[in-house]
Amino acid sequence: MSRNVRCGLIQASNALGTNRPLPEIKKAMIDKHLKLIDQAAKKKVKVLCLQELFYGPYFCAEQDIRWYDLTERVPDGPTTQLMQKIAAKHGMVIVVPVYEEQMPGLYFNTAAVIDADGKYLGKYRKHHIPHVHPGFWEKFYFTPGGLSRLRNKICPRRSVHLLRPTFSRRSACAGPERRGNCF
Repeated sequence: MSRNVRCGLIQASNALGTNRPLPEIKKAMIDKHLKLIDQAAKKKVKVLCLQELFYGPYFCAEQDIRWYDLTERVPDGPTTQLMQKIAAKHGMVIVVPVYEEQMPGLYFNTAAVIDADGKYLGKYRKHHIPHVHPGFWEKFYFTPGGLSRLRNKICPRRSVHLLRPTFSRRSACAGPERRGNCF
């Protein structure tokens, strides 16, 4: 068995303007990503990471409660369940970042991890939540996550934790079963 694993990262622009209704934006972005996932499968990608909050724009540059309507449950929400089917179809591990609602008013920037057979493995909730002016109002939207057996660094390019080795150090000390850095 080969020890090489082909990995892929998908980062895509918003398919529609942010002035459109949220269900339209979400559907357009999911449809766009499904095509990109199919392309990755044709290139024999076995581990695929989607971008932070992949089914919409990066809305944290503003403070607007309308974005709360993009939240969904993990793993019981429609996006995680859809991606479980897609992962099984392609025999591909997929890291699926979504805007999670645990209960009304308690929201997380979450990455659901789905195995190549479509089984939901667990989730990682982003724990370093930047909140600086201008453009990073993440504490308006997200609660910091706690330690998890599954580790995945969510969006280091946008925040200062890219420069901090804390994530890798904490991951190693916590003994996660799987660890990934999605840029």
